[in-house]
Parts: sequence; structure tokens; C-alpha cells
Amino acid sequence: MPRRIFIGDVHGHYDGLMRLWDAIAPASTDQVYFVGDLIDRGPKSAQVVNFVRKYAYGCVRGNHEQLLLDSFVGGNVNLPTLQGWLHSGGQATLSSYGGSAEALMDHIDWLRRLPLYIDLNDIWLVHAGVNPKLDIANQSSYELCWIRDTFHSSEQPYFEDKLILTGHTITFTFPNIKPGQLVQGRGWLDIDTGVYHPRSGWLTALDWDNCRVYQVNVFEPELRVRTLSEAVTHIAPEQIKRRQRDTVSR
Repeated sequence: MPRRIFIGDVHGHYDGLMRLWDAIAPASTDQVYFVGDLIDRGPKSAQVVNFVRKYAYGCVRGNHEQLLLDSFVGGNVNLPTLQGWLHSGGQATLSSYGGSAEALMDHIDWLRRLPLYIDLNDIWLVHAGVNPKLDIANQSSYELCWIRDTFHSSEQPYFEDKLILTGHTITFTFPNIKPGQLVQGRGWLDIDTGVYHPRSGWLTALDWDNCRVYQVNVFEPELRVRTLSEAVTHIAPEQIKRRQRDTVSR
């Protein structure tokens, strides 16, 4: 039976992605989707983009792709945005192109065509989430690529009949979540386990149809395969709201 497999934020960690890919061993009939943030921070963003272009069934645009796209608009350089992108891991991405402006521009053209979301009927794939107060037609790239607590603290699922699958927010940044765990809230599931972060190093792939989670660690020669129930921790909206109140009161 064909599998639908979702891979979390790769952030330029091509070698880790190759180890994960070997563990998953996708068949030609399997559909592999990426949740965005292919680039930045890690050392081989260009290689990651090349691979995803060739082998992914689908990929949505992440906030790091959006930062890159906003830095080069209409053949011009937006200097303030470029500086922000470079500060957010873009320098490693530039280095991965080895000075080839042609290759970079080719990838920018491809990244610009990535959708902001993919509707798979039971799964709604997006990088960051949605603004729970807006309908789909009024969601901007900012909401879909950048939103965090406003989405995660929503009391009601956004969709009645589908799960929103995201990356963007590293799961251990939620209250009481261990590095490497997935996080599930009201109508959403986050699979960004912080591949680049020294507290984690985990890159995650979710085999949705078999409820199986594959993970490799980019800092250690470690691979693990768990059931989804073992790998996921559920979180209540009140836990997110409490964190917001604690942050404001400090």
C-alpha cells in the first residue's frame, strides 16, 4: 500500500536527510512531502533543494524560503531583508552554492513556485499554521509561514475533518516537551524536532498511513523508529496561554 510520508524542517542538513531517506526507503509509489525550511543554518542547503526538487512529491514554503524570496524581488536586492536573512542562517545557504549565482537564482525561481499549503483531504500541510480568526482565502504568507502561539493556543480545531500538519516551531520549545518528541494540539501536529539545534539534532519523518515515526540525529550516529503514539506528546491550549501570560508578566 502506498505511503504518505512527511519530513520536518531540514535546514540544510543534507547528510542527515540522506540517512533518514535510507531508513524510510520510499518505494516509487510512496508520496513524500516536505514541510518547508529546506534551507539555512545547516551546511548543504543547495544540495537539499536539489534533492527535494528531484524526489519530493510535494513541498510547502517555509519562513526561511520566504526570507530568501523577499531578499531578491524583481531582480533587485532588498538590503534590510537580505541582512535579516543572512543573520537567520542565510550565510550558510549562500556558502553552499559555492559562488554560483546562476544556481542560486535557479533555486529561487523554484522556491517561488512552492505553494503555501497543500490540501490532502485528511491532512492540510502548511509550514507554520493558520490564523484561527481568518478563513483560508484571507490567510497571508505571514500567517502561513510565521504564526506560532495564536495558532497553537486555539481552543477549537480549525478544520472539522482534517489535521493541520506543520513544522516551524521546534517541539521542545513547547512547555514540558522533550527534544525529539512530536507535539499535537487541537487539530494540529508539529513535526519540527529541531535538527540544527544543539539541544536536539533530531530530523523527523512521519509515515502517516502506518503511524510510524523515523528519526535520525545529525550530531550522533543514531537512528530510531517509533510508533506515532510513542513519539507524540499532546498539549492543551491552556499550557500555551499560560506560557504567554508568564512571558508578559516578566
